[in-house]
Amino acid sequence: MKEVHIGGQAVLEGVMMKGPDSYALSVRKPDNEIAVTVTEYKSFGSKSVLFRIPIIRGVVNFIESLYIGMGTLMKSAEYDDTDAIEEEKWAKEKLEEAEELRKAGKTQKAEKIEKKVEKRKADLEKDKAKEGTSSELILTLIISLGFAIAVFMLLPTFVAGLLYKVTDNSILVNLCEGVLRLAIFITYVWAISKMKEIKRTYMYHGAEHKTINCLEAGDELTPENVLKHTRFHRRCGTSFLFIVMFISIILFMFIRTKLLWLRILSRLLLIPVIAGLSYEVIRYAGSHENAFARALSQPGFWVQRLTTKEPDKDMCEVAIKSVEAVIDWREYISCVNNNSFEK
Repeated sequence: MKEVHIGGQAVLEGVMMKGPDSYALSVRKPDNEIAVTVTEYKSFGSKSVLFRIPIIRGVVNFIESLYIGMGTLMKSAEYDDTDAIEEEKWAKEKLEEAEELRKAGKTQKAEKIEKKVEKRKADLEKDKAKEGTSSELILTLIISLGFAIAVFMLLPTFVAGLLYKVTDNSILVNLCEGVLRLAIFITYVWAISKMKEIKRTYMYHGAEHKTINCLEAGDELTPENVLKHTRFHRRCGTSFLFIVMFISIILFMFIRTKLLWLRILSRLLLIPVIAGLSYEVIRYAGSHENAFARALSQPGFWVQRLTTKEPDKDMCEVAIKSVEAVIDWREYISCVNNNSFEK
């Protein structure tokens, strides 16, 4: 068996795990059953040598991760049938009301209510049929990415640019921009962690990390074993975003202009470069055991204290289901323990 790096993402009441040629979404449904969906996929990196070149592969991986991540997040929301239950309750009450009207001889009013229920059901079916299309997913992805760029990249650039009214020091302005960008990111992560739904997602994030750590340590995947491992992981997306912030500070130091439009343009053009470089840093930190790699990982671990929470056994069970769906984990841990991965 070849050594593979499993990646994952927490979703609503579940975990997505990505293997070499497929990714699996496991969600704990309201009835406590675990729904598992497996999707085959081929990474762009496997289709062209160009997409395996350092830095370029980071950009490709970033786009793939965003697309798959957004898709599985939207899919996980479909398992939350709270709205469907409410609609069913409303329809039942209305039909009972119509039945009472019929008994009272008010047939026209009863028929009007029944038609209203039928129309609402038909509209809901149409809306459901439109959900999850590729075009809708891409549009959602573009809007989300645009919002993130505006808030985390362009807003700090604009605000820090106001400092040019009191100083000509470009290094100081760019440094303040980077600190502001990092502060906005940390504040955002902290603020949403206070939301009940997000807190549970952060617990599933912890389950995802613990499960991958358990697997890579060569331990059998049981909820009990998974819980013993740390909820922090070197290849986490949170760590990636922190590295993005840090590298952006360094790169933007070399761009010294007071022109706002030119500063904004330079930030936009450098986003792919920053993403590619950040990927290489995370890749190195996640595959090396030395003091430098640990130092690179440590800031990400600090931020992960906000984005991960200790999960329970049920959450770990969900994460294990996703791993089982994408690789033979028993063969994997055998290779880990015997150091017998194919070269």
